[in-house]
Amino acid sequence: MTSTPPQAQTETETQSDAQPNTRPTAEPGPTLVPPHLRRLVLTGFMGAGKSTIGRLLAARLNWSFLDLDAHLEARTGATIPQLFERHGEAHFRRLESTALASALGYNHTVLALGGGTPEDLTNRLLLEQTPATFTIFLDAPFPTLFDRCMLQDLGDPALARPVLADPAAAQLRFQKRHPLYRRLANLTIDTADLNADQTVHALLLSLKHL
Repeated sequence: MTSTPPQAQTETETQSDAQPNTRPTAEPGPTLVPPHLRRLVLTGFMGAGKSTIGRLLAARLNWSFLDLDAHLEARTGATIPQLFERHGEAHFRRLESTALASALGYNHTVLALGGGTPEDLTNRLLLEQTPATFTIFLDAPFPTLFDRCMLQDLGDPALARPVLADPAAAQLRFQKRHPLYRRLANLTIDTADLNADQTVHALLLSLKHL
């Protein structure tokens, strides 16, 4: 099933602590998510709105929100760029897989993945084989995602992503990942036109009818 979120913030948003955000004291609402699911995982390219939607969705469900990049940074004491620079991508992906396995141990959690997380086979197997885990692909055409990122970077130059300095290379990266996102997803939501609240509504409606 497909539906559609936000024109604003992107996957560069993170949270500072390794643990998911503390939930309110009320119990999660059982009517919003099928009872057999204990975690929802958001995947997609830069600009899809994983962090924005993840936080809103977690609030609606009275669940926790966890950003995988922030979780990894807290576990290692280094930023993502520092980890790439110090260790290279292969070692970074191993650290990422360990952080993902840790994150998938939390219940009643909305987890936002890094854009490249599904490229690694270990990560895909973890997501596919962890019980009670439901993966949602926030999709949109590359030009839409690229424009969103550019607009956000203009608003805050500190968020500028070197990977987008070469649009052609970024598009090739998107084309490589897109089939992986689709194959991994239990549900695909088209994020091209809807705002954040509309996307969360569409997502919850889709979950209700599973």
